[in-house]
Amino acid sequence: MRIPRIYHPETIQHLSVIALCDDAAGHIGRVLRMKEGQEVLLFDGSGAEFPAVISEVGKKNVLVTLNERVERSSESPLDLHLGQVISRGEKMEFTIQKSVELGVNTITPLISDRCGVKLDEKRFEKKLAQWQKIAISACEQCGRNTIPEIRPIMSLEAWCAEEYDGLKLNLHPRAKYSINTLPEPINKVRLLIGPEGGLSSEEIDMTQQYQFEETLLGPRVLRTETAALTAITALQVRFGDLG
Repeated sequence: MRIPRIYHPETIQHLSVIALCDDAAGHIGRVLRMKEGQEVLLFDGSGAEFPAVISEVGKKNVLVTLNERVERSSESPLDLHLGQVISRGEKMEFTIQKSVELGVNTITPLISDRCGVKLDEKRFEKKLAQWQKIAISACEQCGRNTIPEIRPIMSLEAWCAEEYDGLKLNLHPRAKYSINTLPEPINKVRLLIGPEGGLSSEEIDMTQQYQFEETLLGPRVLRTETAALTAITALQVRFGDLG
């Protein structure tokens, strides 16, 4: 049986008995139905993980005893920042989940002219909290000990205008060059993925003004969630840790 990995939101300072937070305790006690003496792996986002043994399972809390601190990184050498125009329904959640599994370090949700999602500020805040939880769950599943940042929602131009010292890419089906023709070495990439209806011609011109390089994935036009994951995979194969 695979040892469950549990995120502990507070930095673990000492090896001791720790009470897990409500979500983690519920997952261990009610969902996995684990018992005293079984093993779990905790991580706090610092890059390390902490093998532990369940010492008590109650109705409302779970206590675990930490055995040691193990420094283990599964981070890619490629620092990848995804700028994703918000997509409808579960597509955005799917993109965030799989992007984290593929090694993205930072995700910024974007608003563009053809963005099909219209939410007020309060609902945007709820969405951000939900997306961060999805990123944490993806780390628990895939073995990452560092939590990617889900940044506050921004306008497309504000994001493009930010200073950045790495390569900036915008997928475009009429681009002349593919990811395979990008020069090496590259260790930082800011990747822009447009909405389901694509970027407007004015937005494409704007990205060029901010030195975004246009690149293509192939002869077919992909859906926004497919394009994001395909591009991330291609970049990780070329410059990261996917073989």
